[in-house]
Amino acid sequence: MEVDKAHFRALRGSASRAKARLLRRLGIPSHTDDHYFVTHRAGHPVSKRRRFMTGLLTLSGLGLAAGLGITMMSEPSIPMNRAVATSESYDALIPSASGTISSVKLSEQWELAALGSDSTAHDDLLTQPYTVNIEIASGNTLMSVLLDIGLDRATAYSLVQSLSEAFDPRHLRPGQTMDVTMVPTVEGSIGKVTALAFHPDGLRTINVTESEDGYTAVEDMRELSDHIVRADGEIDSSLYVAARHAGVPNAVLGSLINIFSFDIDFQREVQPGDRFSLMFQERRTDEGQTVDYGDIMMAEMTVAGTIKRFYRFEDDEGRSDYYDSKGQSVRRALLRTPVEGARISSGFGKRFHPILGYNKMHKGLDFAASTGTPIYAAGDGVVEMAGWNGGYGRYIRIRHNGTYKTSYAHLSRIDSRIKSGARVDQRQIIGYVGTSGRSTGPHLHYEVHVNNKQVNPQGVKLPTGKTLKGAELARFESLRDKLESQYAAVEPRTQVAQAME
Repeated sequence: MEVDKAHFRALRGSASRAKARLLRRLGIPSHTDDHYFVTHRAGHPVSKRRRFMTGLLTLSGLGLAAGLGITMMSEPSIPMNRAVATSESYDALIPSASGTISSVKLSEQWELAALGSDSTAHDDLLTQPYTVNIEIASGNTLMSVLLDIGLDRATAYSLVQSLSEAFDPRHLRPGQTMDVTMVPTVEGSIGKVTALAFHPDGLRTINVTESEDGYTAVEDMRELSDHIVRADGEIDSSLYVAARHAGVPNAVLGSLINIFSFDIDFQREVQPGDRFSLMFQERRTDEGQTVDYGDIMMAEMTVAGTIKRFYRFEDDEGRSDYYDSKGQSVRRALLRTPVEGARISSGFGKRFHPILGYNKMHKGLDFAASTGTPIYAAGDGVVEMAGWNGGYGRYIRIRHNGTYKTSYAHLSRIDSRIKSGARVDQRQIIGYVGTSGRSTGPHLHYEVHVNNKQVNPQGVKLPTGKTLKGAELARFESLRDKLESQYAAVEPRTQVAQAME
């Protein structure tokens, strides 16, 4: 049976207008998927998907209109302002308790719209919430991602203000996610925001909900449990690679290096064949996801056949440190190397000065490193001098006690907190490697002064840290034995090494 072309075009136009009308009434974006959930990658519009969906829906409307035209040629017409959905199709449109449409596709909704379905019987569909999932991209701000999904500026500002009460916007990072829940409005706007859930990490969720004054934010912390992990490894090419193969995370590896840095020069002394073992804590959610790491409880390194094992212990004053089996602290008055990743380019003693052109006593060690490499305070102390010092260039001198001082020369920059009279802690960044003053290239000139006389930093015998005695020692020995038992009972972690390339 031939269909009148003019009648067909009219029906097609009616279907398109009805489809658009339903979209406006639902208040949902045109790229919403079948479940009323929208995935929006902030800063990355989904125009291709929108065009694809629009094309599919247009074809659906055309097919419906053709079928309807044929039906109307052979059956009595149905008033276009009346719903024609059966009770079964109506039931299929009722959203499930989760807010998602359970078994109907958007194209089926357009079919109902094409039949002129605007019955108040379907008004409950217009009040069902939908959720927009956002992934933070580089360069985004909280305000920009909310505006990107179509919120008006006043609503976005109110949400950001509330969220900022529990989360510092300066800590926004790519990869963080946000779920914005909205209720469609009959007027066809983007919808009213009823809730926002921001996930800054695997540990926290910031929930923003409606309140009398606008919105209120509450931080929800996930329940975590501590798990003891043991990792053993043998160094082949480097400590870093061996630790990765043994399943040691970078944060824990950094702590391991700090524990042994008073006794081991990791730049020069560690060789293939040396070994390490450690026992530390992982913090996991109820689902088994590791979201944080605790302290190293026990650590051991074998370097050149010499075994060193240390245990974490909190003394009577509440200070935590690492001690050997006899209760002697690993801490020394001064670090052996105040800059990481550097090589000694010039030792202590007489040498031919490359600038002055004659032999001269070199009263320190030179560590070659790239400009901008951080320099650490070798020990706790008070800054005696920080500024320009002739041939030394930018210079810092720290008094550690009545006997020991250290100095640092040729810096590119001195940390803004480092001024005469300032207190510093061991391993605190005090400046950065440079080539100021009489220098032929970027390096740190490092000196150790004993009773105001420069001595060889490699040969000086430095005082050790605290030695446990009495009741403190007895308490330490009890903890040491307990840690030894735990270490023996825990199987070493095995992990398939990931490709390092």
